[in-house]
Amino acid sequence: MTQRVQRRSVLIGVAAAIPAAACTIGPTGSVTKRAAASATSTRDAPDPAVVTFAPGTNAQDVPPLTPISITIAKATFDTVTVVDPKGVPVKGEMSTDMLTWKADAPLAYDTQYTATVNYQTLGKNRTKTSTFTTVKPPNMTLPYFENTSGNSLINGGTYGVGQVVVVHFDEAISDRAAAQKTLTVETTPHVPGAWYWATESALHWRPQNYHTPGTKITVTANVFGKEVSPGLWGQEDQSIAITIGESHVSIADDNTKQVQVFVNGQMVRSMPTSMGEGGTEVINGQTLTFWTPRGVYTVLDKSNPVIMDSSTYGLPINSRLGYREAINWATRISNDGIYLHELDTTVWAQGNTDTSHGCLNLNQENAEWFYNLSVPGDVVEIRNTGGVPLQLWQNGDWSVPWSTWVAGSALPVEN
Repeated sequence: MTQRVQRRSVLIGVAAAIPAAACTIGPTGSVTKRAAASATSTRDAPDPAVVTFAPGTNAQDVPPLTPISITIAKATFDTVTVVDPKGVPVKGEMSTDMLTWKADAPLAYDTQYTATVNYQTLGKNRTKTSTFTTVKPPNMTLPYFENTSGNSLINGGTYGVGQVVVVHFDEAISDRAAAQKTLTVETTPHVPGAWYWATESALHWRPQNYHTPGTKITVTANVFGKEVSPGLWGQEDQSIAITIGESHVSIADDNTKQVQVFVNGQMVRSMPTSMGEGGTEVINGQTLTFWTPRGVYTVLDKSNPVIMDSSTYGLPINSRLGYREAINWATRISNDGIYLHELDTTVWAQGNTDTSHGCLNLNQENAEWFYNLSVPGDVVEIRNTGGVPLQLWQNGDWSVPWSTWVAGSALPVEN
């Protein structure tokens, strides 16, 4: 009996040990392998985070103004960097929830950028990268701000009430609407205006009526990163701000042979003049006219003295009517060489007889006074002369009817 009891107690002890190990025991060594699998399953699990790069990885021909963003889901960012080949970072901002990064500066042309993000999931530090390349323009253009004679407008300058702003692209524009969309004009106080395409590369801006003195005008060409015409990209943004000074409007009437000068609406001087004698002459197959074209001009520039050379518009110096001489107190109002200037040899004709090739002759005192008063953009209206009216290319922007001017815009005109 005693022996049986002892054997049973041993058996019971063995039986008790079996259930305790039944949930883990298996083939030889299986306890150790399952424990290792459990320990590594978390480390080897797929990364749950989803990182989205925009533009996508290996994107090509990306415009420099394309919004650049990187987002993450099922995790948060630790760091985000976007750099060019020299390691220069692109400025950007991270959202407060650390889920989105956005660039806040434009990119450069023809550059590969590398984006690198760092974050953690499942207790592990992770890194992802992406690259993209911006467009390489086949051709670029730079806009310039000028007056209607091609002289540069000066940033911060003061101009007359007839000043026309010209944006001149240094390449021909085939898509006028696309190019015009890059331009903005802000006026204080506000005044409606319109662009008019004068050539394949230049467009002019003016309001319907003369500017009000004191008006501030800011013109901006936001061209960088934009295809202003097929295959033609903007090289660099440009902007200019000018102010309109006091009103100077002169009226030259061929019926009275007087130039009346109005300052802020009040006539301050009447100057006798001798204008173009009229008629035409054919020289070397070219028809030259000696009228002073009627129309609305603006002051372009001035010089004291200026060398006047008839050969510059096709009249040989050695011909019957040719000349080359220095002329004092000369204020230019047209692209083909019409000035108000001193010429004392025609004082006898000033006020009664037209004798010039097209300029407005004045005596020395009046020419000097007008020269000192005038600034670019001042208005000179010439009335009652014969011949062909002033043309746009001559500086006749204000002679173009408003309905025609508005029709010359590539986009609808906004008030």
